[in-house]
Amino acid sequence: MKLSKNLSLAEFTRSQTAKRRGIDNTPDGDHLEAAKQLAENIFQPIREHFSKAIFISSGYRSDALNKAIGGSTTSQHSKGEAIDIDMDGHPGPSNTDVFEYIKDNLPFDQLIWEFGDDEKPDWVHVSYKANGPQRGQILRAKRNSARKTYYELWTKS
Repeated sequence: MKLSKNLSLAEFTRSQTAKRRGIDNTPDGDHLEAAKQLAENIFQPIREHFSKAIFISSGYRSDALNKAIGGSTTSQHSKGEAIDIDMDGHPGPSNTDVFEYIKDNLPFDQLIWEFGDDEKPDWVHVSYKANGPQRGQILRAKRNSARKTYYELWTKS
């Protein structure tokens, strides 16, 4: 099944953890509809802009999978509303290029520069709410000295 021209449901739901642990990672009707909106409004425009394959490191996470990996209980991944893009080691745009394109050109609910440094995030998290207005919130994920994740509002222009 295709969520958009260049994104399959299998790619969006792929998880080594789910596979290893025998966790069903199939989205239900509402989550599937949210995934289609995310694919059409976020993934597909990125793919068409760069004319290169875009690699998703994390897409949909069932509640069981999200719990297994220690994800946030409010994760938009568990609603079919978020993807993590990681272009490291792949031909095409960099993670920075993807982040900047989304920030400057697409409607999104949340965009996160995930760790990395001032030049390049380790990956890019982006979400698109199925219902309701998009917040356009831009954050940067960091870790403190105890290795606990925290988020700062984006300040880089």
